[in-house]
Amino acid sequence: MSEVRVDPLTGLRSIVGNGAQAWAPEAPAAAPLPGGLVSLEPESPEPAPEANRDLFWAGPARGEHELIVNAQEPVRSLGELPVQEVAQAMGRWRERMLAHAQAASVHVSVEDGRGTRRSCAELFALDFVPAAVARERERFGAYATRTMGANLLGDLVQEEVRRRERIVAIDDESVLISAFAARAPYQLLIAPRRPRMRFEDEGPIAASMLREALRRLAARFGSPPPVHVWVRTAPRGAEHFCWRIDLVPALGTLDALSAGTGVHVNPVAPERAAAELREL
Repeated sequence: MSEVRVDPLTGLRSIVGNGAQAWAPEAPAAAPLPGGLVSLEPESPEPAPEANRDLFWAGPARGEHELIVNAQEPVRSLGELPVQEVAQAMGRWRERMLAHAQAASVHVSVEDGRGTRRSCAELFALDFVPAAVARERERFGAYATRTMGANLLGDLVQEEVRRRERIVAIDDESVLISAFAARAPYQLLIAPRRPRMRFEDEGPIAASMLREALRRLAARFGSPPPVHVWVRTAPRGAEHFCWRIDLVPALGTLDALSAGTGVHVNPVAPERAAAELREL
């Protein structure tokens, strides 16, 4: 059985699994992971109560965890696929996100360039809103209140386009930006040209820009580097939001300060990263 546990000091939640390996060697286009490391069980019973629940709170990990096959052919990275196949893969993400529209928060991520036999995405449909997502929801709401309804990410995109310092690429659907407060070297952000709350809603999905971002990173490093890719979409309770796609190269830059405080140290300025990637 998997549990959701709350850290007594930070208040952040962790999903603690049963120790089984999460592996689906011949998964269809979208399938639950078989008894996986963090399998979420809708009917999971309550865990045995701790002696002091004020310190040690745990509850059943309810929700869904799916593996979504991006491509049938063996590729390391989505960047190796034609744009049409990237769009098809992202269309499957959207389809499965819509299937979990009642979840409090839906998170889709890809460990791109990991050298696995088949590129896959993971979907987590959670019955709670993670703290980081809730914090963004609050910031979008507060910004809209201060600015008479303006969209936080929409205004950020406009300002980045005006300044041009951190813009890497622009097309008709989306903008590729070297993140202003990047937590890791060459962290990128894909945002729609026109704000839209949910990735799963009808509209552009920035498939060509995602492929272009991965291509530029592969060109910068000589081959596709391992990259954490995830979709941020509006969680439950959001009145103001805008979806985006984040890409963070997994370059082994986590240090003691980052691990211990959540304050990340990035040795490559976003402006420098943008200038390098624009030339590729």
